[in-house]
Amino acid sequence: MPHYLKQGRSKSFADTTQAGVSQRVAEIIADVRERGDAAVRQYSETFDRWSPAAFRLDEEQVREIVAGLPEQVVADIRFVQDQVRGFAEAQRATLHDLEVETLPGVFLGHRHVPVDSVGAYIPGGKYPLTASAHMTILTAKAAGVPRVVACTPPIQGEVPAATVAAMAMAGADEIYLLGGVQAVAAMAVGTETISPVATIAGPGNAYVAEAKRQLYGEVGIDLFAGPTEILVIADEEADPFVCAVDLLSQAEHGPESPAVLITPSARVAEETLRHIEALLPAMPTRDYAEPAWRDFGQVVVVDDLDEAFALGDSLAFEHVQVLTREPRRALEQMRSYGALFLGEGTCVSYGDKVIGTNHVLPTLGSARYTGGLWVGKYLKTVTYQEVRSEQTSSMLGEVCGRAARVERFEGHARSGDVRVWKHTGQTFDWIEAAHAVTAGDRA
Repeated sequence: MPHYLKQGRSKSFADTTQAGVSQRVAEIIADVRERGDAAVRQYSETFDRWSPAAFRLDEEQVREIVAGLPEQVVADIRFVQDQVRGFAEAQRATLHDLEVETLPGVFLGHRHVPVDSVGAYIPGGKYPLTASAHMTILTAKAAGVPRVVACTPPIQGEVPAATVAAMAMAGADEIYLLGGVQAVAAMAVGTETISPVATIAGPGNAYVAEAKRQLYGEVGIDLFAGPTEILVIADEEADPFVCAVDLLSQAEHGPESPAVLITPSARVAEETLRHIEALLPAMPTRDYAEPAWRDFGQVVVVDDLDEAFALGDSLAFEHVQVLTREPRRALEQMRSYGALFLGEGTCVSYGDKVIGTNHVLPTLGSARYTGGLWVGKYLKTVTYQEVRSEQTSSMLGEVCGRAARVERFEGHARSGDVRVWKHTGQTFDWIEAAHAVTAGDRA
C-alpha cells in the first residue's frame, strides 16, 4: 500500500468549471459575436490597457521587432524551431493515405486532409510562453495548414518581442497583439477584420481554457487544459537533489500545479523533501512554486516499481519523468500519460522548451483518453468509396435492401434496389408503381 510522506490536494476536470469564470466568458463571447471589432477593442482596453490603431502587425513591424532582438535570442529560437519542425514533419511522414480493394471492384480509402485554418493562442502575462509559438504554429504548418492566425497579448503595454519573433519565424500568416477571451472569441467566431478559423490551439489561463471549452463544436480545439502537472517516478539509485529540482521546475508554472514523487525508496523520498525545503526559499519564482508545492505536492513511498508505475497510471499526469535504472520499463508498463521523460539525461523542461516534442499536453486525467498536440490534431481523416463493378454493386444493393428494411429505412433500401434494377434488370414493386405513375402523368 502507498505511504504518503506528504499528501496534497488533487484536482479533477470538474474543478476547471468555475461559475463566475464561465458566466463572464459566455458574456464576452456573446458580445464579440454581436459587436465584433468594437467589442474586441473594448475588452483589450479593459483587460490589457491596449488599443493600438490595428491589432494586426504588418510585415514591416514584424521585421523591425525581429531585428531588434539580440542575435543569440534569434539563433536559439531558430535552433528550437528546427527541433520542433523536424519531429513534427517526421510524425506527418508516418501518416499515409490509404486505398484498398475490399471486394471485386470496390475501392475504399482515406486521406489525411489539413484543416483550412488554425488560430494559435500564445499566452503572455507573467510568463510569455515563446515556446508555445513553436508548438502550435510550426506543428500546424508541418500538417499542411494553409492559414495560421496567431494571437498573443501585450505585456504591461509592451510588445513581447521574442514571442512575436517566434510566431513569425514559425510561419504565422497573421499576427495579432491581442490576448484573453476576446482573442480566442475573435478567432473562433470572426469579426470585421479577423476571418474565423476552423481550430483553436494553445494553452492559456482559466478564462482562455473556458473560452475554448464553450466554443468547442463551433470550432475544433487541441484539448482541454488545466494546470501543469509533473510526476517523478524514482528508484533507489535516483539523485534526490535532481528529483527536487525537477519537481519544482514545474511547480513554478502556477499555484495549482501538482508535483508528485513516487518511489520505493524511503531514503530518496525523505532526502527529496529536505532538498525541496532548502531550495524553495531562494527560488525567484517562489510566489508560484511555494503554494503549488504546499497545496498540491505529494511524496509517496510504494513497495516496488510495479506499484509505482500502476499508481502513476491511475494519476494519468501530463508529464511523467522516470529516474530509474531501467527507465524504458515505463514504456511497457504505463499507458496513461501525456509525455514520458526517460532517464536523468532528459527532463520535463527540455520538452517544454527545446527538445522538439510538443509541450501542449493533456492534464486533469485526460491522458486516460487522449495524447497531446501533434500534427494529427490538425488533420481530418476523411474516407471515400467507389464501386466500379456492376456485379458487385448489385450484390451490395441486395444486401443493403434487406439490411435497411430490418431497420425500417425504406428510402435506404430503395437506393440499393435501384442499383440492382439498373445492373441486372430485376424489378421491384415500388419501381413499377413509380414508373406507372410517371407514365400516367406523361399521358
